Amino acid sequence: LKARPAAGAPAAGDEFAAAAAERVWGRPFGADELRYLRDLKARAEEQVARRGVAAHEVKRGRGGIRDVEFAVQLLQLVHGRADPALRSPTTLEALAELGNGGYIAPTDATELAEAYRFLRAVEHRLQLVDEQQVHQVPADAAAREHLARVLGYRDSASATATEQFETVLVRHQATVRGIHERLYFRPLLEAFTGRATMPATAVGERLRAFGFADAAQTRRALDELTRGLTRASRLMQQMLPLLLEWLADAPDPDRGLLGLRTLVDSPHRQGHLVAAFRESPDAARRLCRLLGTGRLFTDGFVRSPQLIAHLGDDASLERFSSRAVRPLLRFKRDEELRIAAREVLDLDDVETTGGALSALAETVLQEAVRVVDPSLPMAVIAMGRFGGAELSFASDLDVLLVYDGRTAAEFTEAEQTAEHLLRFVKGATPASRLYRLDADLRPEGRQGPLARSLDGYRAYYERYAQTWERQALVRARPVAGDPSVGERFAGIVEEFVWQRPLTGADEREIRRVKARVERERIPPGEDPQFHLKLGSGSLSDIEWTAQLLQLRHRLRSPGTVEALRGLVVAGALAGADADVLIDAYRFCERTRNRWFLVKGAPGDALPSAADQLNTLARSLGTAGADLRDSYRRVTRRARAVVERVFYDRDGAV
Repeated sequence: LKARPAAGAPAAGDEFAAAAAERVWGRPFGADELRYLRDLKARAEEQVARRGVAAHEVKRGRGGIRDVEFAVQLLQLVHGRADPALRSPTTLEALAELGNGGYIAPTDATELAEAYRFLRAVEHRLQLVDEQQVHQVPADAAAREHLARVLGYRDSASATATEQFETVLVRHQATVRGIHERLYFRPLLEAFTGRATMPATAVGERLRAFGFADAAQTRRALDELTRGLTRASRLMQQMLPLLLEWLADAPDPDRGLLGLRTLVDSPHRQGHLVAAFRESPDAARRLCRLLGTGRLFTDGFVRSPQLIAHLGDDASLERFSSRAVRPLLRFKRDEELRIAAREVLDLDDVETTGGALSALAETVLQEAVRVVDPSLPMAVIAMGRFGGAELSFASDLDVLLVYDGRTAAEFTEAEQTAEHLLRFVKGATPASRLYRLDADLRPEGRQGPLARSLDGYRAYYERYAQTWERQALVRARPVAGDPSVGERFAGIVEEFVWQRPLTGADEREIRRVKARVERERIPPGEDPQFHLKLGSGSLSDIEWTAQLLQLRHRLRSPGTVEALRGLVVAGALAGADADVLIDAYRFCERTRNRWFLVKGAPGDALPSAADQLNTLARSLGTAGADLRDSYRRVTRRARAVVERVFYDRDGAV
């Protein structure tokens, strides 16, 4: 396939090239040849694995140069007989033609070409060191650093040159392997459409290569999807090869396939599914990824199948209606599904997702207040992560309730209204719950009234408030109810929080409380080593550091990332330190959000079970061990900043 005349007699070279072309392109590519190539590739990988160098091998290892070449050459052999444009002996030229001709997705062609150039560059730099034919990234730290620097990487505040190089290498290897497996095994998918016969063991092997753990279950599900003469079954028969490829890209292909079968079970849902798939392959591809991420998506699309059509349109997934919508619970769940889809499809970053979830909560609370219809002016004040517009999918809503009134009768009316509002939002059953509202940050906590007057808040904060309550108000923000009451409460916060200096005693008290929280921080049963919220250098550490500096320098900003950037502008925090804290914040928050979506329930620590860790990691585009390594790296750096900036200690860890 790659033979071409290079020297000697031109006529003899041309004659040989013509004979070779006839041999390669003059007849169909047969099954025996396909099996031979599979076995050849498998043996090469086994040899690398036996030598224990698979992770360092850039040529023959998983996700290496050979993966690109084998994938390209296989598709050339399959399609090149009918399409002469694919017959180039040059890998990059052939890859471009495969993309142009629609034999592979243009994005796959681009990513493979980018990875191939990168891997070849690594190989060339390795071989230039001692002019030896080597293909392994050195295990020695100094040699790896030298390689990274030769490739142009330099140390930065967030990562060393070696770490940057390794991150890019792992990403390219994962990309290559994922695309290679899809393309390399694609011809075998005929076994599922009835056009070819294949032993069950071979089917199982190929299914496992796609990531399907239960071959028998997969075959049953595929049979149910394609059986019959309905519009849905005919469409599934046509799209099966693509669907399997798309499901294989999901963190849990088995879950995705079962979710797809569930959607097809109902004629009503079938109609939405068929219409969406026919109109937009992107909607089908994205649906497969979402269904294979977590049960939340299957449940959501079963409940609202009309939303499937929106998956093919980024603009549709961006729309957010702030008007009151009936029924409110349906609106809230559909919007959460939309926000979750954008998060999993990597259309939104951490800050955008947190802002969207917070905006949704505000809309729901505004409508809830309208339904409750208070008889006296009342406002809802967002606190905690809600106040910072940083909600995660697992967040409760921390709130304070404030009203304008002075009499005992008004107090009673306000308390009844507050109870009514909390009951309405909580719902009569878990299935009808809009949100969990938490009002424990109010004066006197659970022992105090749910609602307090403006005068009552002012008097309490002036006479009795503790330092932690002042810190909590850093993120206070009116979000629903009477706007004038909210503005007047904000004025009280301005006086209590921002118009007085933070004394040395105040700072010592904040550190004392933080130290106590650290001693009691991890709930029983959760892994303290990999806790995303309360672990060393994770979310809580970063939030407390930002808030201490905000109080010290009187920087008004309820959001953590925004506050850290503002502190840099104010000269209160070094830019490099802010970058380290923001990187750790984004990593922990993104991972925590994704774990909720994969698990279908709150989870604040990286899973300890290997299968769960790998599923989570796959949803984030990495491997389980790499995810843990990334956690250690970003949180270790963040904790060093926390030690130095928050605790005023050396910071060496």
